[in-house]
Amino acid sequence: MKKTILLKLFQTILFSVVLITSLSLLVACEKKQEVDKLRVIVSTDIGGTDPDDNQSMAHLLMYSDMFAWEGLLSSPSYGSGSKEEILRMIELYRQDYARLLRHEPDLQHPDSLRALVKQGAKGAVGMKGYRDVPTEASQWLVQCARRQSEKPLWLLVWGGLDDVAQALHDAPDIADKLRVYWIGGPNKKWSVNSYCYIVSHFPNLWMIENNASYRGFIGNQNKKDDYNFHYYDKVIAGAGHLGEDFKHYYRGQLKMGDTPSLLYLMHGDPENPQGESWGGSFEPIAYSAHRVFHRLTTENDTVPVYGVVELRLKGPKINQPEGTPCLTLTIDRQTWDGYYLGEGEYMVRYAPKAPARLPYSIQSSIKALDGLQGVLVIGNQWPGEPSADDWTLGGQWYSDKQSPELFEGKWQGCKTTSQYRQDVLDDWTKRWNWLK
Repeated sequence: MKKTILLKLFQTILFSVVLITSLSLLVACEKKQEVDKLRVIVSTDIGGTDPDDNQSMAHLLMYSDMFAWEGLLSSPSYGSGSKEEILRMIELYRQDYARLLRHEPDLQHPDSLRALVKQGAKGAVGMKGYRDVPTEASQWLVQCARRQSEKPLWLLVWGGLDDVAQALHDAPDIADKLRVYWIGGPNKKWSVNSYCYIVSHFPNLWMIENNASYRGFIGNQNKKDDYNFHYYDKVIAGAGHLGEDFKHYYRGQLKMGDTPSLLYLMHGDPENPQGESWGGSFEPIAYSAHRVFHRLTTENDTVPVYGVVELRLKGPKINQPEGTPCLTLTIDRQTWDGYYLGEGEYMVRYAPKAPARLPYSIQSSIKALDGLQGVLVIGNQWPGEPSADDWTLGGQWYSDKQSPELFEGKWQGCKTTSQYRQDVLDDWTKRWNWLK
């Protein structure tokens, strides 16, 4: 009798030990999986003028299992974007979540993603590149970057750099904790002042400045693959709530110019920008192109594409503080604020998004400036020939490869991304099929 009781007691203890050990190993395994994932924040101008951010957000949500998410920031330097649009996309994801979860149990829960959504700067910042008051998003970025971790914080920027500049200004100590992958090009126009602040004050920042390579992922109706107009009809149509929503952006044609930032982390070695990845391959640049003209430009002045052009003009001395907006530059059917520098000097910045010849004019209530006209001729290579006005960079700043063989049309480095387009879409097709 005693032997039987002792045997049962031993079996109970053994079972408990095995159970506790198994649970401990399971927890340890889950923790290891989380530790092994890259820490990621996305800053987006979703809901603004370009709906490709919505397409990229759908892709992000469907691959949310791959990363340790720390923030989804709304940073609309231009347009009417807001965090409500991110939350709306997460709600669509919530409605598809149960189906997706059957195939990938590690997908982020919609509630955990909602908690990461923060509102950032609305509208472009002024001349100095940051505001006097931080935003919810910039404060969250600082908080995440300061967390105790041996791993860097990856910051994928799909719009302007205003919240990034704000965070760096308010907390310079976070600079060496960040890995920034920025979809620049047109976005440099919208946040030219914050770009100037970052590049001049944080030249040692680890940065991928993708000004053109991302275009290798934008659909082209002339290409003979499944990426373009027919991908929606063949793959996305009928695939859940996210699929139903997708047709509202470019009528379902894929653009997704921001997605290469996520693809870069998904396939390849993120710490090696010069290597191959789904999100492009890049090379270090020693300087960022900056051209300062103390006059109006003419046909004889060619500036590098994606470089920052500064027009500095003389006018009357006025009783206004430095940084006061007091003129408007109209170029390429868009307008940009110019500022008073003091002592009768005025300045306006512009960052061209493509090779072109662009006439421009200046409007101002100051008679000496109003009606001035000039022409900007933009070359086809970035960062172009060096100039005395360029910003010197510290060795961790990467950008589009300059080899002529990697251009697609006028777009530099495009082939480093476009060569993987079909692989990316074949992989995404599997996940869309989960929703059917």
